[in-house]
Amino acid sequence: MAAGPVNPPGQQRRPLTEVRAKSRPRCDPERLTTHSRTVQASVTSIKDRIASAGVLATQPSFWPRLAHAALLHDAGKIAEGFQRQLEAGGPLWGERHEVLSLAYVDLLAPAAGWSTDDRLMIATLVASHHRPLHAASSLGGGKTSLARLYTEHTDWEEAFTCTPGPQGFLIQVPRGLHHAFLAWLAGFLTLDPPVSRAGDPTLAERARTLLEEVLDAWREPVKAHIGLLAVLAQGALTLADHAGSAHQQLQTHMPLLPNFLARLPYSPHLHQQQAASTEGHLVLAAPTGSGKTEAGLAWAAGQLATMSGQPRLVWTLPYRASLNAVRRRFETALEPAPGQKTADIGLLHGAVARTLLAEATADDCAPTPADARKAKARAAAMRLFTQRVRVATPYQLLSGALAGPAYSSVLLEQANALFVLDELHAYEPHTFGRLCAAMRLWERLGSRFAVLSATLAPPLLAMIEESVDHQVTLHKAPHGTAPVRHRLVLDDAPLTDPASINRLRSWLAEGHSVLAVTNTVATAQALFDSLAEDATAAAPDDAHAALLLHSRFKNRDRDAIEQALLRRHPERTPGQDRLPAGLVVATQTVEVSLQIDLDRGAVENAPVEAVAQRAGRVNRRGYHPDGAVEFRVHAPQSHRPYDKAAVQAAWDALATLTAEGTDTLSEQDIDRLLHLAYDTTWGKQWADTARAARDGFTTDFLTFTDPFHDRSEYAHALSERFDTIEVLHRDDTTEYQHLITGPDADPLLASGLLIPLRYSQLPTYNATYDHRLNIHLIDGDYDRQRGLRPPTPPETIL
Repeated sequence: MAAGPVNPPGQQRRPLTEVRAKSRPRCDPERLTTHSRTVQASVTSIKDRIASAGVLATQPSFWPRLAHAALLHDAGKIAEGFQRQLEAGGPLWGERHEVLSLAYVDLLAPAAGWSTDDRLMIATLVASHHRPLHAASSLGGGKTSLARLYTEHTDWEEAFTCTPGPQGFLIQVPRGLHHAFLAWLAGFLTLDPPVSRAGDPTLAERARTLLEEVLDAWREPVKAHIGLLAVLAQGALTLADHAGSAHQQLQTHMPLLPNFLARLPYSPHLHQQQAASTEGHLVLAAPTGSGKTEAGLAWAAGQLATMSGQPRLVWTLPYRASLNAVRRRFETALEPAPGQKTADIGLLHGAVARTLLAEATADDCAPTPADARKAKARAAAMRLFTQRVRVATPYQLLSGALAGPAYSSVLLEQANALFVLDELHAYEPHTFGRLCAAMRLWERLGSRFAVLSATLAPPLLAMIEESVDHQVTLHKAPHGTAPVRHRLVLDDAPLTDPASINRLRSWLAEGHSVLAVTNTVATAQALFDSLAEDATAAAPDDAHAALLLHSRFKNRDRDAIEQALLRRHPERTPGQDRLPAGLVVATQTVEVSLQIDLDRGAVENAPVEAVAQRAGRVNRRGYHPDGAVEFRVHAPQSHRPYDKAAVQAAWDALATLTAEGTDTLSEQDIDRLLHLAYDTTWGKQWADTARAARDGFTTDFLTFTDPFHDRSEYAHALSERFDTIEVLHRDDTTEYQHLITGPDADPLLASGLLIPLRYSQLPTYNATYDHRLNIHLIDGDYDRQRGLRPPTPPETIL
């Protein structure tokens, strides 16, 4: 099977037991046979998890093909060139091991009885588990495709049979080693080894022929159904490879136990009981503070008993601060695995998660300092997949649409899963539409979703229902579930007007805890500067008397502020009298999933759902001794960052409500506001925009007609469509690099240094892209209490 002499001069015979798959651990690098067995075992774990859910049920050969691809995916690492590059200081081989692996697929196919389709799919998965088969365009974008690496100009025999070098010819696969490896593979498959015959093709010829078949098969677009199955298969092999390389076991323990409602310390509300008894997709509308989270968990617990495999629960929220709060809540509220103190809940971060996924698919090369980084990155990336309960932003889920080895595992993990979309109202129409497209895809993958919201306008519900094929059950908490908690006041004066600020000062002086919510970070920072001393005077012995929360903090600083906020302003309990005075100034980051409770509220007008959510942080459960408390909505100085028409529609709806004589914000009042706001020209345009975004996202990202083309150019486009990015302050570069690559690397700690920005804000902060760290670096004035401000302009010298 291999050309040339058995052992040319100067080439030592290498037994199969010394053929390595990895360069680490340095003391005893992992053997190729061991790694192959481990990855195939990981496929079994993934099969147990995903089962044959959704579209997978249409292809019975899906899992058998994967098992064979897992065994053979790294077979080409037997090449002497690859083995030498694993040695300390070894030369780079320069060829792709997965291409040589195709020769062993070709050799074993007849003996294994694989059909033509089986052989092609196994070969496709083997060939594509590191690199795209084809470039997406003439420009490319990511790793060089195999079609560009291996062309009509390739000398195949020189590459994979007998390679010339400075010390003579190097036989890539000596005959004795080849036969030993082939016998091992055949034995593992319980087959008789293929018999060598005179005139058989060399390994190089077999690899070339099969690669050409694979490239031809996927050169032109395929049917979307076939492409989706192919991407899912690639995701399964990539996930198995990562799990095997990181030596991470997929968790089987589900922290969410059946009959969740029976574990609550109170009698469940009617809407919680209805959620628990709903099978399939759910939409639940219930007031803030009425136990929506528990209802969502009860729904998910009920689904588990009716689904095959080992479904995962993914809880999505729009803001990182709320992700952290929910994660901590689940860690204590759900059941830990035996021997553990708290439940293991996954947390998917933005930029760091994407970096880890990219690092985890890096090619094996000569041992360098990058080896340690790659090993840590692979292990850390796998942690994102091991847990069965995770919290995430929608971006992390939708990134699976990018496909390719770095993302297809993300997509596969969305099969046979449960998704709770918490506070879905918080997304602008483009994102809402893309999430509806994702719901349609999840349904095809055998998954189910629940939407939870205190404010869900009729057009949003209608669009959810029309986006999927299966029934969507709607439950609404009965009117009266929550008491009347607010006295609504409309104020034409801006929140930053001197009279408005003086009113906030008087509330603080009277001993109240005060919430002020602005629409922009700059306004929040200015208002905080105006009132911080007054809050400190009202509670002089409290370091957290004045707190500022917005998105433009480093993640770790925002986490600390959020925890202080939760400790300082917890939900009031029945019969509880006065709570300590204090000030909280915030932007929309305070609107969702933060269980805080303040005495008085003054907010800038915003889209109607945002106004209702801001009210939900004031007299949250209606236990204030004064009864309904004042909640003041001020006309904003600017509509930004919201759509101007959305803000105006909310103001007009509030004005109509007050003109009708209503001065409260009860559940019925909020329903009325939603109908008034969306029954406008703006409301109809909102729905049209959302539908267009849904259909466009489906066409651009979710068709998978070119499953093995390079889609890296889509990553930037997807990020821009979400208009958010995480950046690093230039002063933190050294610390970030240490946390990512150092001896005690911790990606989650590294993510604590990142600051969310909009793409449009990058020029304001003099952003430059660091290709080494794969992140934007920015300038600006940063303060742990106030967050990031734009850099100070240079002084003009006249």
